[in-house]
Formats: sequence, C-alpha cells, structure tokens
Amino acid sequence: MNRKKLFLIIGAPGSGKTTDAELIAKHNTNITHYSTGDMLRAEVASGSQRGKEIEKYISQGAIVPIDIVIETIINAIQSSPTDIVIIDGYPRSVEQMLALDKYLQQHKEIELVSVIEVEVSENTARERVLGRARGADDNNEVFNKRMKVYMEPLQTIRDFYTQKDILHVISGERSIEDIVHEMESFIQSKI
Repeated sequence: MNRKKLFLIIGAPGSGKTTDAELIAKHNTNITHYSTGDMLRAEVASGSQRGKEIEKYISQGAIVPIDIVIETIINAIQSSPTDIVIIDGYPRSVEQMLALDKYLQQHKEIELVSVIEVEVSENTARERVLGRARGADDNNEVFNKRMKVYMEPLQTIRDFYTQKDILHVISGERSIEDIVHEMESFIQSKI
C-alpha cells in the first residue's frame, strides 16, 4: 500500500482556502480534496454507524467529538482514490491538532507533508465574507465570532507545525489565480 501524503490548509474565514484546494484538486488528477464538513456529511450520507453517531451531534447543533472527527478524516484519507490528499479547515483547535498528531504517530501509512496557512488581514477577510453575504448570519457579529475562533489557537498551531518544520505560509491577499498557482507549485515540489 502506498503511503498517503497529506496536506492541511488553514486560513481565516474568507481566506479562500476551500476554493484554492478545490481548484488544485481539479487541475491535478492525482490529488483529492476534502473539507472537514464534506467528510462528516459524506459519512452521514453513507448511513454507517459512525455516520449515525455524527448525525446525532449535528442535528442537536452540538460539536462532533474529536475522536469521531479524527476517525472520519483518517477513514477518508485511507479510502481516498489518490495518494495525495488536501484537507482544508483542519485543525481548528489545539485539541484537534494534538489528536491528529497522536494518530499520525501511530499510523505511519499517512504522512503529513505540510500545513499551508493562507494568511489574510482581518480587513480582507471581513470584506470577502460580508461582501459575499449568503444570508443573515454572514454579518459582522458572526464574522467576529468565527474570526475569534480561528485566531485564538492560531499561534499555538503555527508554533507546533513550525517546530516540525512543515508550516508553509502563503499570502492570501492576491487573486485566487496567484494563490492557487503558488500553492500548487509548492505542493508539486513536495510530492
């Protein structure tokens, strides 16, 4: 079995990380992209035991427990059609980061190659999120809350992956084309 190469993409709301990852996967048939939310939804849709469990939490608006999220992510990576997997929006907390790290230490068939941070200023992020308001909840208050949730663990997450020498920061203050081009070149250089 080939070792899976894993790339994580983190970034503030409005940093464009999901779009970047989607485009890269579209350009490269050897890369599969998942967002954490997609993986959880796919697990629910599969009707598996784990899926039923996840649905219970989601339907109550509760946070899905970390071990279930990790199992779902690992499951998706292992059954991914390609050896290179990009996941965006993970880790969102120090707890998630440590849980994944512990898992990867025990399962050598998956290698975390790099954590890519798409860095944008709070102003850019706010303009993008509120400028693309999809509904009443995409307002300032919700944005502030999401931003705070993203920022709080960020320094610890950065430090952790910097020590492992796998953090790669990309400026998200440019056009999607530029960001995707840089991210794609970086990923290609690592595989």
